[in-house]
Amino acid sequence: MAAEITKRIGYLDWMRGLACVVMFQTHCYDSWLSPSAHQSAFSKWSQIGGTLPAPLFLFLAGVSVAFTTDRMAQKGLVPAAIARKTMLRGGEVLLYGLLFRVQEFVLGYPWAPRSDLLRVDVLNIIGLSIVLLGIVNWIGSRIARAAGASGDRISRFVAAVLMASAIALTTPWLWTTARPRWLPWYLESYINGVHIYDKPQPGLFPLFPWSAFAFAGLAVGIVLFSEAARRREAVTTFALAACGGVLVCLALWLDRRRFQLTPVYDFWHTSPNFFMIRVGILLMILWGAYLWCRWGAGQWGFSPLIEMGKCSLLVYWVHIEFVYGRFSIMPKHDCSIPAATLGLAIIFVAMTLLAVLRNRTKGRGREIWGYVTRPLRAAA
Repeated sequence: MAAEITKRIGYLDWMRGLACVVMFQTHCYDSWLSPSAHQSAFSKWSQIGGTLPAPLFLFLAGVSVAFTTDRMAQKGLVPAAIARKTMLRGGEVLLYGLLFRVQEFVLGYPWAPRSDLLRVDVLNIIGLSIVLLGIVNWIGSRIARAAGASGDRISRFVAAVLMASAIALTTPWLWTTARPRWLPWYLESYINGVHIYDKPQPGLFPLFPWSAFAFAGLAVGIVLFSEAARRREAVTTFALAACGGVLVCLALWLDRRRFQLTPVYDFWHTSPNFFMIRVGILLMILWGAYLWCRWGAGQWGFSPLIEMGKCSLLVYWVHIEFVYGRFSIMPKHDCSIPAATLGLAIIFVAMTLLAVLRNRTKGRGREIWGYVTRPLRAAA
């Protein structure tokens, strides 16, 4: 059992690392390419790739919540205690997100507007999504107990799928005709990303639709970590990938229909069909990551992606300042594609080294401090 759990965490870490790398290329080319280079086909494909990192991070947050829920249940914790711990973890990530906004404001002073302090970024929404996942997990468990079921896995799975579907389906309305305009902008922004403007901003990360990816991840994690799936891991990941292919085909078919439920059609930002396509792609990436880490080069030893995946929060936090911030390593909006690619390679190597350093020293603070202060104690 321990070996299976370690292996599963390995390919999930690899997926997080993949999200980091795709995020690097998106941010680097967006920040550094000149206006003429931005018009190239290369830049357009880079931007399309940029639609995956945030869904990957949120999806994996949901999978991780399913994993930790099972681990805590195995240790004998009751659903209420599990929900409490999950929500506290979500609050912690939300706090990191708020602190990150403070850091960016301070480093960007005096040019950064004060409204940026309340900007809804991806860390904010990951934290809030984890809080919601804890609540929905608890509700699913309560429903199962009320129905007299011996296990709560099915009810938690159904609750996660329903939440993901509801969020994806209501997003077009909450961005257009049913906007909660009565809320202050900094609260409405968590619903639809309106920020200080007159309409929602695609570059922000509101709960609708982004938290739907976390609930999709929770549903997938509930399946992945069931006893049957653990016994047939390869078959389960392949079946999930097949379901992903069906989702993609169904979404493309629905997108070609003339019938439209939503008040305003916006495929790239609010369409439930685009949500289904991305979930389908995530399921196929999950299978690919499993194969790579079980039978491919992921088993060869050192993996930069796994290293970065183990501390993706730190990697995200640090790289932003060296790409978009005051300490950008390349001139902003003034680079050719080769020059920006060189900067991307530097960021990749630097973040890999940072991740390795963090992973090798994690939990060894006292040991390192004792080694550093040993000469001082000897001199005394």
